[in-house]
Amino acid sequence: MMNENRIKIAVNGGVGFGAKLNAKQLITLAKYLGEEEELELTVFQQLYIEVEEHQLEETVKDLEGVGLKCYPVGNFVKSLRTCNFCKGAVQEGMPTATKLNELIAGKPVPFTLRVAYTGCPVACGEPLINDIGVIKRKDTFELYLGGKAKGIDAKTGHLFNDGLTEQVLLDSVQKVISIYEINGKKRETFSKFINRYGIDNLKKQIVSED
Repeated sequence: MMNENRIKIAVNGGVGFGAKLNAKQLITLAKYLGEEEELELTVFQQLYIEVEEHQLEETVKDLEGVGLKCYPVGNFVKSLRTCNFCKGAVQEGMPTATKLNELIAGKPVPFTLRVAYTGCPVACGEPLINDIGVIKRKDTFELYLGGKAKGIDAKTGHLFNDGLTEQVLLDSVQKVISIYEINGKKRETFSKFINRYGIDNLKKQIVSED
């Protein structure tokens, strides 16, 4: 008899003051781990666990019941990487980060897409070296595209637009991801897509849609 497929899911505590979990959340996670099984922590503030396919729906419901967020693993938009909001939720725009995460996390794309947000110009959430980066500057937002953290061709992202209101930021990020989903080649990284498609071409298309 063949073993049932095991499904890997990504779990975190959602957008908040740093990457934190409480005791109830840890106890709930432990229910789905064997005694010798390890919990994988990724650089993108996520924990990976594996569950039997028939348990997936029940497991997600259980985890979300204690305030955890669950996301698919693979070629999807990652959950938002954030800073610690050390100057406060309102000043650094935690509500905006939460909205952005809810809009984009888990969307299918040609290759894993990493989006990072930081609430001030210190940029400790590393938005400049991720595929899509957002920096809050006073009451507006800056949007960066095409950053790359690894390899000999590592680079910071292009400043795509600045002075954005919250709504324009949310709309712009969703449009960028949609264009990448439609026009990106299979397993083409976002950085390579930007180089091929053209940052100016992307901007013209988004501006024309506005």
